[in-house]
Amino acid sequence: MNLEEMGKFKDISLLILISLAEEDKHGYAIMEDLKSNFSIELGAGTLYGAISRLEKNNLIKPVITEDRKIPYTITEEGKKLLSFQLENINKIISTGKSRLRLT
Repeated sequence: MNLEEMGKFKDISLLILISLAEEDKHGYAIMEDLKSNFSIELGAGTLYGAISRLEKNNLIKPVITEDRKIPYTITEEGKKLLSFQLENINKIISTGKSRLRLT
């Protein structure tokens, strides 16, 4: 495995929350967002499995619409969790850079 592959962040649930923090999206739009911004290609089963878990944990919810494609929105709980996780990631990055003497 090369460094680029090892360096790809693959916590799908977190990436879905990041995608929905920008705007409500349906499944295909989430897949396209993750592909274009994180170079991660998901199968439908992987995506909808993660969406189901996020929904069960009240981190996202479907938006009522007449459209066939169901958009999802991030909940307040989801925003709080995302903010918390991003703060932790920033601490990890800061500590890692410091220990590598990059800062």
